[in-house]
Amino acid sequence: MHRSARFLAWSAMLAFVAASASAQATRQTAVLAGGCFWGIQNLFEHVKGVTQVVAGYSGGTAETASYQAVGSETTGHAESVEITFDPAVVTYQKLLDVFFLVGHDPTELNRQGPDVGSSYRSAIFYLNDQQRRDAQAVITRLTQAHEFSRPIVTQVAPFGGFYRAEEYHQDYAYHHPHDPYIVINDLPKVDHLRATFPALYRESPVLTASR
Repeated sequence: MHRSARFLAWSAMLAFVAASASAQATRQTAVLAGGCFWGIQNLFEHVKGVTQVVAGYSGGTAETASYQAVGSETTGHAESVEITFDPAVVTYQKLLDVFFLVGHDPTELNRQGPDVGSSYRSAIFYLNDQQRRDAQAVITRLTQAHEFSRPIVTQVAPFGGFYRAEEYHQDYAYHHPHDPYIVINDLPKVDHLRATFPALYRESPVLTASR
């Protein structure tokens, strides 16, 4: 390859790496719990600006972060999702609007629909003071607007760790669209997103890559 061509190729590669690093630096993370993580993961994978959603556990320790242990309702974990997003496309507060108005019923204490227990609680695990303030602001706004007939019981708690769930849980709704649980409880969330926030909806979900 001619020296000038090599220089141009090298320059283009450096520009691409710099752009990728810049994009990565602007991405932020949200950790939310709203019942079974299958449906919450599937919902946010259809939100524009979201680049990855991982199903997992928050609120407890790494030693007890397994599906069997969390299901005992003794570990303190909540089934959660870790959302990576571009705030230039979708803000943290807008993600919380989707969470509250589409993702789950924030007035149900320690349960969601057919799933009962503290591991299915509604929770926002904030990563910094700005997220805490945003969470409280959204809850106040929705309360004052009387969006719900009962009080919001969502826990707003400091982030203490996120532990990725077993691989068979990742993208479960996408891989099992005919599962009766998914059909009844989770697919309607995506339809509700399309109807309620059409500007945020994307048809093809961004799936979570296996490790």
